[in-house]
Amino acid sequence: MPATEHEPWEYSLYIPNDPRAVIVSRRTLRLILTMHGLIRLVDLAELLAAELVSNAVRHTKGPAALRVSWSAGVLRIGAWDADPEPPEPPRVLEQIAEAEEGRGLALVRACADLWGWHPLARHGNRGKFVWCELAAVA
Repeated sequence: MPATEHEPWEYSLYIPNDPRAVIVSRRTLRLILTMHGLIRLVDLAELLAAELVSNAVRHTKGPAALRVSWSAGVLRIGAWDADPEPPEPPRVLEQIAEAEEGRGLALVRACADLWGWHPLARHGNRGKFVWCELAAVA
């Protein structure tokens, strides 16, 4: 039986700096959302998580983490990485539609209700947390 959408929850998945971490993160997120009865958010949430985790793995050398939380009808997806430098600002999606790289944060900005980043220290490691939110539509 799926958990009620009204109960807050949070999951963290620590991942190595490995391109395969993106698919592991996507599949884990799909399972979490399905188990919590939020299947309607799965496709968009997977896209956003893949972009955030891909950036964390591709642009840093250390470990990373996917964090997913639900509270008050809002799904927050974030990726932590060990690089404290801010992410590159997203470019205009229409100008990079055909580009093979550099679309990640532009997609996040275009598809999420909110997004942002902040410096973060975790277990003695410095880094940053890039996040986005999706509000559930009834």
